[in-house]
Amino acid sequence: MLFKDILTFASRNLIFLIPLTILFALFVGYFIDTSSLKKLLLPVVVLMIYPAMIGFNLHELADLSEKKLIVLSLIINFVLVPVIGYLLGLVFLIKNPELFAGLVIVSLVPTASMTIPFTLFAKGNVKASIKITVLCLILSSFLAPWYLYFIVGRYVPVDIWLTFKTIGIVVFLPLLMGILTFKYLRKRYTNNDFNTDIKPLLPGISAWGALFIIFTAISMNSKLIFNNPNILAVSVFVQAVFYLINYFLVTTFSKLSNLSREDSYALIYSTVLRNLAISIGLATIFGTKSVFIVSLAFLFQPQSALWFAKLNEKYHFLSSK
Repeated sequence: MLFKDILTFASRNLIFLIPLTILFALFVGYFIDTSSLKKLLLPVVVLMIYPAMIGFNLHELADLSEKKLIVLSLIINFVLVPVIGYLLGLVFLIKNPELFAGLVIVSLVPTASMTIPFTLFAKGNVKASIKITVLCLILSSFLAPWYLYFIVGRYVPVDIWLTFKTIGIVVFLPLLMGILTFKYLRKRYTNNDFNTDIKPLLPGISAWGALFIIFTAISMNSKLIFNNPNILAVSVFVQAVFYLINYFLVTTFSKLSNLSREDSYALIYSTVLRNLAISIGLATIFGTKSVFIVSLAFLFQPQSALWFAKLNEKYHFLSSK
């Protein structure tokens, strides 16, 4: 019971733990050199993504009954959001290529591990959310390296082969591990036992991994932040604007497309929420500043997703049908 409480503590209190971790990392990093933790970033990213892959159902792609919703999500994820990230980078981060690259990476890798849970929490179309998540995960694995090369290649060197290799490590390795793990668990547990005893523990693993990544990224940049507070200020500002624009854009699209409330939630959470775990894996290619700005996105994603659902219940941004 104690192990379960410790494991799930992070996932249950992520909203409070993220800002506390950032403050703690700033303090520790100022006095202690934590750069040795950098070599653990990629393995922890794999460990962070792995739980979300356990029980991942690729067969869901076969049923494309929600064509309108899926096509709309692909257009937003692979056209509109990258354009927003690129333009914000040009305006605010052009003098700091590593931060620019980090923001673009966030804009290129859609659908977070929490996309499906948040859709479920908001009583949205979970079935469509699963399909969009799987499809976007596969497409971004092939498109992201080329997007990075053409979008930020002129500002920061992009190694295409290294990018593909990193994606292989942070996407397909956890996917394979998740498939094999699920096969093993199915032999030992019934579906009901898996859903009640095992599945609730999985987000805790990802949450502790996220906190480690945030601590590492912030602490390694602590002295840089204290000596150049404008880096922190502009990074937080750009991330806030990025998410605000995306929420406004996708909410408007859902209304114009006359989507139901359930489909609207599936669209919003599968487009506004980005896959920060994979993004951090890619950001390691470009340096600690890139990892830093990606890690700051953890400040906005879980909180904004919860608050959007609460505010919609009060102000009815989405269709009520």
